[in-house]
Amino acid sequence: MIKDPFQRLGLDREVLTVSQLNQRARHLLEDVFPQVWVEGEISNLARPASGHLYFTLKDAQAQVRCALFRQNAQRVRQSLRDGLAVRVRGKVSLFEGRGDYQLIADAVEPAGDGALRLAFEALKEKLAAEGLFATERKRPLPAHPRRIGIVSSPTGAVIRDIISVFRRRAPQVQLTLIPTAVQGREATAQIVRALALADAQGFDALILARGGGSLEDLWCFNEEAVARAVAACRTPIVSAVGHETDVSISDFVADMRAPTPSAAAELLAPDVGDLQQRLDSLHRRLVLRLRDQLTRERLRLDGLFRRLRHPGERLRQQSQRLDELDMRLRRAFERNLQVRHERLTRLDTRLAAQHPGRVLTLLRQKLDSLSARLPRAARETLKDRRQRLDSLAQTLHVVSPLATLGRGYSILLDDKGQAVRAASQTRPGQRLKARLAEGELDVRVEDNHLTPMNLSLLD
Repeated sequence: MIKDPFQRLGLDREVLTVSQLNQRARHLLEDVFPQVWVEGEISNLARPASGHLYFTLKDAQAQVRCALFRQNAQRVRQSLRDGLAVRVRGKVSLFEGRGDYQLIADAVEPAGDGALRLAFEALKEKLAAEGLFATERKRPLPAHPRRIGIVSSPTGAVIRDIISVFRRRAPQVQLTLIPTAVQGREATAQIVRALALADAQGFDALILARGGGSLEDLWCFNEEAVARAVAACRTPIVSAVGHETDVSISDFVADMRAPTPSAAAELLAPDVGDLQQRLDSLHRRLVLRLRDQLTRERLRLDGLFRRLRHPGERLRQQSQRLDELDMRLRRAFERNLQVRHERLTRLDTRLAAQHPGRVLTLLRQKLDSLSARLPRAARETLKDRRQRLDSLAQTLHVVSPLATLGRGYSILLDDKGQAVRAASQTRPGQRLKARLAEGELDVRVEDNHLTPMNLSLLD
């Protein structure tokens, strides 16, 4: 069970393993920094065969390792390279296997003023390739519209300018405002909903309008969701975002692009007196179309140019790959040599421990110890045996017939050497031997006294 990473180590000197320490550090970093934006310069960019990207993000004082996994790397629109200034979004983590602190990235975008421009061009190229800018899919505007929907902010000068133009040029037209935010984080979703609602109302035409501003202010009209919502409208739509010099993705997708919201109103509310102005507007449209066409062709040419790779570049890459493999081979050889050297050192240590001289020394010491113990053990054994022999001799002496003879008794033996135990075993005149404690006697039986007789105990 993983302990709370914020819990301090106990006062009982809790000891962690390396794995537990790295795991606790990883949880702590991921809890404190679940998602951050970090800006810096890319260096040491690596593209392994797995499709993941590994690089270092650095500034003048520090650096941090970054990992961009394949599913997120595929969503990065621009090509990453060393030295590119980027903004990286991700979570701070720790690679437990090496204990390396790193940033797990899920989005990368260029940093600085050119970031939005690059995103704009990338989306423009993508949608153009899908045919969303194609002329054949654009619908003509109605010559005499009766009901017009306006998707814009309910406040500001834009809606007042549009109403003023229609009031002056075509007061009979019914105008309906579908209010929406045109700036900020919520603007994209509100514009998409407003377009869908307006398209379902059966208007003759729609005006998507906003006043001028910076590229950041107009950015919601460069979002892919808004562009696809404009393309999905069945009602002819005029895009009038910003001033004449402002160009948005919505302008390219819409059926008509107006340089200003007032110009959009004039396109849908023309009169005979403004034919010249319409011609001027058409001229401007032509110029814009030509400019857009040139831009698309330039983008296409740039794309083809980027796809056409010079052989020298491939040679440089192969040379770099060869250098990398050479360095890896050298590192592997050095590691192998080090492992072999360490193993040789261990074997040398073991061999020294098993050297015959050392073994003989140990055996000689053991022999000396046994030689010193042997006399003592022999003396102790001899002493124990002698004591036991004395004890057995004493016991034997106690039960020995010789001891009995020593107390004044004798043993009578017949001519066969058999001991005479009863008088009935003898006969008068029989020769017997009497064995004494010292020497023997030849005796003759005078009478064996087989007839009972009384003995005087007083004699």
